[in-house]
Amino acid sequence: MVINIHTIKPLDKELVLRAAKETGRIVTVEEHSVIGGLGGAACEALCESCPVPVKRIGMYNVFGESGPAAALLEKYGLDGKGVCKSVKEFL
Repeated sequence: MVINIHTIKPLDKELVLRAAKETGRIVTVEEHSVIGGLGGAACEALCESCPVPVKRIGMYNVFGESGPAAALLEKYGLDGKGVCKSVKEFL
């Protein structure tokens, strides 16, 4: 199941919970820091009602930098190939 959640607030908790119950785990992907992002919001919703394993894909403890968007996504594993690899390792 793939869900496009384009806003964190308000978070569609019912959709996140339904996906967790259906799949038994959640993967979130964001093109910025995972701190205060979608993954954190999903974890907060899940821990109260449906705790499942969660993989947060995004930027971890690095300073932002400038450059071509595609090159930066590739560098940090946030392009299609990198995300696919992370998801496969999680599953």
